Amino acid sequence: MSNALTRRTFTLATLGAAFAPSAPALAQAREKVMIAWLPIMQTTAFYVAQEEKLFEKAGIEVEAVRFEAPNQIIDALVSGRAEVGAPGTAAGITVLAEVKFPGTFKVFGLQGGGIKIGRINDGLIVASNSSIASFSDLKGKTLGHLPGIQWRTISRHMVRKAGLDPDRDVRLVELAVGLQVPAVLSGSADATLSLEPAGSIATALGEAKRAVTNACASVIADPFYSGVSVLTTKFVTERPAVARKIVMVLDEATRLAESDFARFRKVLPKYTAIKAGQVDVVAQPYLRPFADLGDTDLASYQALVDVFAAEGVLKNPI
Repeated sequence: MSNALTRRTFTLATLGAAFAPSAPALAQAREKVMIAWLPIMQTTAFYVAQEEKLFEKAGIEVEAVRFEAPNQIIDALVSGRAEVGAPGTAAGITVLAEVKFPGTFKVFGLQGGGIKIGRINDGLIVASNSSIASFSDLKGKTLGHLPGIQWRTISRHMVRKAGLDPDRDVRLVELAVGLQVPAVLSGSADATLSLEPAGSIATALGEAKRAVTNACASVIADPFYSGVSVLTTKFVTERPAVARKIVMVLDEATRLAESDFARFRKVLPKYTAIKAGQVDVVAQPYLRPFADLGDTDLASYQALVDVFAAEGVLKNPI
């Protein structure tokens, strides 16, 4: 995983050169790139890149494939049905796939939230009249989470850190993003560990609330990144110039989203389940471009990887 977590793959000089094609180059046929994405807040930079036509300006034709579950993106990348995992690709599943298929991925961006920076990534969502105030209150209860090994592992870890046994004390159930708040409201789940914008929308409706805000950052790492931007190594090797352009485009889009999120709120209903009347209440994600990644960011990612080792999903620490 050291290669996947390092920035040595690219240099800013070569990235800059690749991102500034000449006018004749732009007139030529665009390079087609298959990008897999998930309709969540962490994917905001991809939405910005699409809306601002940044891929088109870089001479890239995007074939965007939307998925509803985190593991589906990784499956598409491993099988060759996609070359890029847009921001918001599951950080933990990427690690597990890299272990199973060494040399498959290059990570080049991180997305999440944090307590110190005041950005919300996730929360423990409960009904507005619920007495649940923390994970320690979940004994005998049902906890919903996103489908797949990443959020099941994180949920188990959160329950264990609260002093409960995830195998005996809490019932874990997989729930797609759109089903999480309805499950809490109907009583089929007592709580959910949900990514944004579920918590913001639930709170705005007044029928549900966050019992814990930024739950993962409070236990695993602050800031906490559950999303990554990913290139397949095959794509980097076979089309390095195009891969560099992808990184530069998404870096530019990330900076735009970070600096002027208010401007881009209005595009969220086009890509997510957020309705037009809800755009003003959703929390801004914390998005980190490739060029700005530092030791704090990588240490945070390492902390997430360590959770998978602690929970026995990884046989050996990485």
